[in-house]
Amino acid sequence: MCILVPPWRAARAAADEAAARINSAPPLVIAVTVLTSLRASDLAETGVADPPETQVLRLATLARSQGIDGVVCSSREATALRAACGPQFLLVTPGIRPAGTDTHDQARVATPAEARAAGADFLVIGRPITQAPDPQAALESIQRTLGRNA
Repeated sequence: MCILVPPWRAARAAADEAAARINSAPPLVIAVTVLTSLRASDLAETGVADPPETQVLRLATLARSQGIDGVVCSSREATALRAACGPQFLLVTPGIRPAGTDTHDQARVATPAEARAAGADFLVIGRPITQAPDPQAALESIQRTLGRNA
């Protein structure tokens, strides 16, 4: 007999079981919704007719129903996800670009302050720091825009 378990539920169960074996708190399990580099036209090519915002909400509510702790989403979806999934559901937001910087391949971007205002819990800021001529200065500048001492 084969019993199919939804992948997110299986991920949650595996994390909980592994933590119990080592007498530890379970790790956070975060699901990916729609990559911030994808536009509606990209989704359409995969057979998803809905815009990214609708697909992200669909996937996030499904993940939440399976016990997942949060999702990766763009800041454009953060406000709607916060309303739909509650304050404890974690929102990890990539595609963060300081004002005036190159968006590279990202289609759905926001500044650090915009993402925080939208409700993001964690900001993923890669290339604006790692590809800066002075990564430390870039990081400190971003921290200042968020009201943090560098």
